[in-house]
Amino acid sequence: MRKFLSIILVMALLASMTVVLAACGDDDDYEGFVGIAMPTQSSPRWISDGNSLQDQLQERGFNTILQFGEDVVADQISQIEGMIVAGVDILVIASIDGSALGPVLEMAAEEGIVVIAYDRLIMDTPNVSYYVTFDNFAVGVMQANSLLMGLGVAPFGNETGPFNIELFGGSPDDNNAFLFYGGAMSVLQPLIDDGTLVVRSGEMGMDIVGTLGWRAEGAQDRMENLLVSHYSDTRIDAVLSPYDGLSLGIIAALRGAGYGTDAQPWPIISGQDATQAGIQAIINGELFATVFKDTRDLAAAAVEMIEAILGDGTVPVNDTDTYDNNVFVVPSYLLDIVHVDAGNWREEIIDTGYHDIGVFVLP
Repeated sequence: MRKFLSIILVMALLASMTVVLAACGDDDDYEGFVGIAMPTQSSPRWISDGNSLQDQLQERGFNTILQFGEDVVADQISQIEGMIVAGVDILVIASIDGSALGPVLEMAAEEGIVVIAYDRLIMDTPNVSYYVTFDNFAVGVMQANSLLMGLGVAPFGNETGPFNIELFGGSPDDNNAFLFYGGAMSVLQPLIDDGTLVVRSGEMGMDIVGTLGWRAEGAQDRMENLLVSHYSDTRIDAVLSPYDGLSLGIIAALRGAGYGTDAQPWPIISGQDATQAGIQAIINGELFATVFKDTRDLAAAAVEMIEAILGDGTVPVNDTDTYDNNVFVVPSYLLDIVHVDAGNWREEIIDTGYHDIGVFVLP
């Protein structure tokens, strides 16, 4: 099994891990050994998740390895292989490509390693034990409702439109992107069907509106093309965006087309993750709302799972029906989400300590 790892790769990985392990205390004191595989450091959200997990685990006496795949699937697979060789008891994985990990997780299963899918469901393998996440379908519903709220459409007002709207999806290699889009369309599709909302481009469906790699520049390029092709003689009123990073790319394209003035106000734009840049955009009046998913709570839920697994306790799950990974329904723990806009960002983001007020430029 381990022949797939070159000697050089294993030695390099173990050398990088030694620094982390040394910081955790004497080996005699630790309660377990946990490998944490995060997708990238290009998003502040994943840095926060990784650090929260590592800090909370180390506070409880666990040894940890934390590595970031930088959105390169092969690198994440190599990192997980290295963690297996290092002898972890549990793997916590936020996958880059949820369908690419089957072979390496078979290696983990052969070593008796428990696998927890972290916020992104790992697909097409029986070798994932648990899933900890937020209610991702509900995220999409909340994003769609934020658009209706901003537009004043029922049940948030009496406006009947028609309103021009365009749809953006997340990365097609992330199963969550389909859940976000599906949740949003469960709200928006009836209003598209009755003419309240009009998708002038006609572009719908994740195969068309998905944004590979969740890249802001991809969203910006597509928004620029939509504006040139379909909005030269009329305005766009709303944009469904599943993530703050994409929202910022969309905002940049809109700004370049003259939006954000008294003559051409910003469309209503959704978001997700309550990133620092996203909250700043809400303060600036550019982004209407974001979905806040407190990653500290997500990390705490994962830690609770780990303690139960290694302590032979009852593993906390609250959903055993929803998250089918094409092999079986993975036992899951779902956390709540919060709508954040100009009216409550201080209460939800600052007062809870998620971001410090000093990082923002206030009017």
